[in-house]
Amino acid sequence: MSVRIYVEGGFEGSTKSNCRKAFTAFLERVIPPGSFKVIASGSRQKAYEDFNSAVRQHADVFIVLLVESEAPVTAPVWRHLNARGGDNWQRPPGVFDEQAHLMVQVMESWFLADQEVLSTYYGQGFLRNSLPRQKDVEQIEKIRVFEALHHASRQTQRGRYHKTKHGFDLLARIDPQKVENASPCAASFHNFLRERLP
Repeated sequence: MSVRIYVEGGFEGSTKSNCRKAFTAFLERVIPPGSFKVIASGSRQKAYEDFNSAVRQHADVFIVLLVESEAPVTAPVWRHLNARGGDNWQRPPGVFDEQAHLMVQVMESWFLADQEVLSTYYGQGFLRNSLPRQKDVEQIEKIRVFEALHHASRQTQRGRYHKTKHGFDLLARIDPQKVENASPCAASFHNFLRERLP
C-alpha cells in the first residue's frame, strides 16, 4: 500500500510546488523514492480538510497528516490537535493515531538541527554562533526560532530568512538524520514511515 502525506505548507502556485518538491526531497532520504506522494495543502486547516477528504476517497492508500504543532506538545497528537485553540480537530472515524504527525513547533525548528547547512546556504555574514544550542529543537519557542533565523541571516547576501524564498530550499538540503536526532516527533514520524514502507 502506498502512502499519501498531506502537509501544511505552500499557499498557491509555485509555493505549493516548491513545498511539495522540498518535502519529497527530504523524505526520499528517509524512505524509498516513489513509495509515497506529498500533497502540499497550504494552510493547516486546508491540510486537515484535504486529509479528511482523502481518507474517505482513497481506501487503497494510507493517508497521513503532517502539520506544525504551533506550541509545545504535552499530549498525543490527536489530543493536541483537538485541544489546541484554533484547531479543535476531531480524529475522523476509522483513522489511527499514527496517521497524524507534527513538525514541532514549526518547520523552521528542523533547520536548527542542521546548522552546517544553514551556514553553507547563507554563507558569508551568517551568524551561526547566535543560533540556539538546545539539542532538542522542540523546546525552542516558535517566536524564538524565527527571531534566531532572522538575526543570524540578516547580514548575508541572501538577506533575512524568508519562509517561501528560503524555507523550502533549506528543507530540501537539511539532513533528516540530524533532524531525527534533535526532534522526538520527527523521529516518531520517520520511524513510522520506515515501518510502513520498509
